[in-house]
Amino acid sequence: MEKAFNRLAEIVAHAAGHAWAFALCLISVLLWAIAGPIFKYSQTWQLVINTGTTIVTFLMVFLIQNTQNRDGAAIQAKLDELIRSGRAKNAFIGIEHLTDGEVQEFRDKCAKAKAASEGTTARA
Repeated sequence: MEKAFNRLAEIVAHAAGHAWAFALCLISVLLWAIAGPIFKYSQTWQLVINTGTTIVTFLMVFLIQNTQNRDGAAIQAKLDELIRSGRAKNAFIGIEHLTDGEVQEFRDKCAKAKAASEGTTARA
């Protein structure tokens, strides 16, 4: 089931990012607006757009979040592999699992190291 959901999420997220998806939504809203006078701007007329947009938004949140989670995990794995195979410090592998304070300590160390290296290259 997980593979099927991942595939569905990928297809929907990809489709939702196209111009035609926006055009389809815009046309739907325009048709709904044009139908307003026909239905005398009734509560049912309003309920149609409210219900439709709520359902679409609710489902899209989960589908797009799933895609974002997988993309983020894949990028993190690639970065970890680059760190392992390169000259970077292996201590940076997995820092996405640390607390905000611990990550800030790493950022501070990086800033100090950058400032120190800029200072030595400026003197040379």
